Amino acid sequence: MALISKSFFQKRGLDKLKNDLKGKANELLSRTMDQHVTLAVTGLSRSGKTAFITSLVNQLINEGNGTKLSFFDPVHNGNFIAAKRVPQKHFHVPRFDYDAAMSALTAEPAIWPEPTHGISELRLAIRYQPKNSILKYATDMATLTLDITDYPGEWLLDLPMLKQTYQEWSQQTHDLMNCAPRAQHSESFLDKLATIDPFASASEELLAELAQEYTALLHTFRYELGLSVIQPGRFILPGELAGAPILEFFPFPAIENLDANDYQNAPDDSLVGMLRARYLEYKEQVVRKFYQQHFLRFDRQIVLADCLTPLNKGKESFADLELAMSMILQSYSYGKSGLFSRLFSPKIDKLLFCATKADHVTPEQHAPMVALLNQLIHQNKQHLHYEAVQIKTLAIASVKSTNSGVSKYKGADVPVIQGQRLVQAKGKESTEVFGQKITLFPGAVPSQLPKDDYWQSNSFDFIAFAPLPGLNKQQCLPHVRMDQVLQFLLADKMI
Repeated sequence: MALISKSFFQKRGLDKLKNDLKGKANELLSRTMDQHVTLAVTGLSRSGKTAFITSLVNQLINEGNGTKLSFFDPVHNGNFIAAKRVPQKHFHVPRFDYDAAMSALTAEPAIWPEPTHGISELRLAIRYQPKNSILKYATDMATLTLDITDYPGEWLLDLPMLKQTYQEWSQQTHDLMNCAPRAQHSESFLDKLATIDPFASASEELLAELAQEYTALLHTFRYELGLSVIQPGRFILPGELAGAPILEFFPFPAIENLDANDYQNAPDDSLVGMLRARYLEYKEQVVRKFYQQHFLRFDRQIVLADCLTPLNKGKESFADLELAMSMILQSYSYGKSGLFSRLFSPKIDKLLFCATKADHVTPEQHAPMVALLNQLIHQNKQHLHYEAVQIKTLAIASVKSTNSGVSKYKGADVPVIQGQRLVQAKGKESTEVFGQKITLFPGAVPSQLPKDDYWQSNSFDFIAFAPLPGLNKQQCLPHVRMDQVLQFLLADKMI
């Protein structure tokens, strides 16, 4: 019996090894034949990542049952056959909860899905008929594997920390905290730090207390002031690290005035010694690990940006968005994805910037939205063009929440949108407080970065809307330009 059991388990082990090798061979073949795309989706809080991924998946698996993807060539030319969700490759990574998101959007009343707070994945298998590629000589039907990875843009803002010492990061953060609009809210915290001896022994309780106060400040900066540069990003979106001591540090503003030798020789149990140690541990165990385990394997990227909320918040908030976009884009490693680079060191070769919430303005304002986003990324975009990366900018609405039309005002036709107003609860990341159904012209979007005099003479009031009622799980969600998104990101892989 023992011999039979041993033989049985040996056979099972060999079968598992064969299956593993077969899986790796198939993946290698898919990459060789360009039949695999790893799409990374990111954006800062409230940019609409959850709605975007839900809509992208919904459009593909429901294509042909509702709105056609008119500008997606595989559908337009008859290549597209079908798409379905399949088990993801990385079992240790949380699955993107598509079903919960669709249930929220199709509820009565319809509500926006709960935002994701960490990394998640979803895999699609897309069947199509190859017509122009070499595959048409080998098969009548091919499968493109699409791995979608969702991760917070706030985590990207941590990548520049890899090149900074604790001293440099503290100085940079201190400078930001002393500028409007952060300064007023930071004053009490900075005054408290000024009374502390950096070389005195520090207790876990003191570090935890001050780190919690700093984290509360970051939440205020993000959710009340509408600011975008939040470091460390894991402090407001900790994921699986919630409550871990590695998130209990903060910038020490007086560090630039310390004697270099005293700072370098500070005992590990001193305040500055413990802060420095935790900062270094955060860089290595959180930031660098994310970069190595996830970031390096992406080969296509979409960056979602909500430009309307910072316009509402004012000059400082919009300038902060510009700085955040610059920090995000500097983190990427781009380059043309040839065969060998795809097999051994995949690099992002297509980059899509999307100005979200295009349905929150009237259609003729979409062109200014794109122009404004182009202005925000101008310097980095020039560098990326130099690196031969394909770049596109679009104004989109992943899930439409308004209808557009024309209304009469003093005898003249005025473009308007109509939808159910969604009232934002102060300081909260999401809300389900519904207002009345309204029809309005929400205002004009500037096509260039606003100057000081522009802020003085113009005010913005772009409001939030609830999803449209009556959405159906078995039909394509209403959208603005999701077909153009798919065309840019996937069409070249399905020819």
